Amino acid sequence: MASLFKKKTVDDIIKEQNRELRGTQRTITRDRAALEKQEKQLELEIKKMAKTGNKEACKVLAKQLVQLRKQKNRTYAVSSKVTSMSTQTKVMNSQMKMAGAMSTTAKTMQAVNKKMDPQKTLQTMQNFQKENMKMEMTEEMINDTLDDIFDASDEEEESQDIVNQVLDEIGIEISGKMAKAPSAARGLPSASTSKATTISDEEIERQLKALGVD
Repeated sequence: MASLFKKKTVDDIIKEQNRELRGTQRTITRDRAALEKQEKQLELEIKKMAKTGNKEACKVLAKQLVQLRKQKNRTYAVSSKVTSMSTQTKVMNSQMKMAGAMSTTAKTMQAVNKKMDPQKTLQTMQNFQKENMKMEMTEEMINDTLDDIFDASDEEEESQDIVNQVLDEIGIEISGKMAKAPSAARGLPSASTSKATTISDEEIERQLKALGVD
């Protein structure tokens, strides 16, 4: 019972109209077939009357044939009209669906625009940009600190290498001087050995200053 009182939609109305148009088209086709059948019968009758020499009967039948052919031509015209109406109905239905889709889209856009606050959106974007800049600055500071640590380590290694090189050079000279120094008895260091050691220390300081190493 509820379906009887249900309000018809546009699609329902268009479907009903299309069914009626198809039914009309079938009726016109049947009528045309019947007219073509009568047309053939009249042609046979006219030929028969012509053979018997009945001119008056031929004229009457000829007039009926003319009227019947006109009626048949009208069926073609009506059929084309029905086809045109069916096509127009389909086009209108398509246009109405497109309009409905556009209406739905417009409503959706309107709802989204109501939910979206331009000021809040702008503020969110600004906050994002600000926090992003902070993050980049923090990352840069961390990278600089790490670079300083590793650079300092590298410098320390380079300084140590220079000192080792200098000491090696001094050690070679000390070895040379130590080789020229008079040999002493094994045991406690003699006075000459102590003097050579004192000279060697002064020589070390002199060469370090000469190389710029304090």
